[in-house]
Amino acid sequence: MNNRIEWAKASPDAYKAMVALEQAMASTGLEDSLLELVRLRASQLNGCAYCVNKHANDARKAGETEARLQTLSVWEETRFFTERERAAMAWTESLTQLSIHHAPQHQYEALREHFSDAEVANLTLAIATINAWNRFGVGFAMIP
Repeated sequence: MNNRIEWAKASPDAYKAMVALEQAMASTGLEDSLLELVRLRASQLNGCAYCVNKHANDARKAGETEARLQTLSVWEETRFFTERERAAMAWTESLTQLSIHHAPQHQYEALREHFSDAEVANLTLAIATINAWNRFGVGFAMIP
């Protein structure tokens, strides 16, 4: 049983700040399905059960197939993802596991082949935002 605080109730301003980040993401022009893949992959890496459940369901609503969702954790081993999505997944993994991967130059260059400058910045914001949500989800033992 979860005996940790309900963080959004304990600090409505913190919750509002997180929601504001999500609202900013809505106007970036990045595809909903790509954003959900990024959110789901980061949540898998961070072990956030609440967010994995939420974003798998949201990805389905955005049109994702079961094959792609079932193989997201091994995206490098499949042919289900476009080069644009693969570049985004690599960047997601590097920034989510920053202390391990350090955002290598070759991944940044791959991003630049498929994303505009604004899209690179917005994708990075999406990755930062889901990682922040994951810290709340894991830190406060949120369950689906």
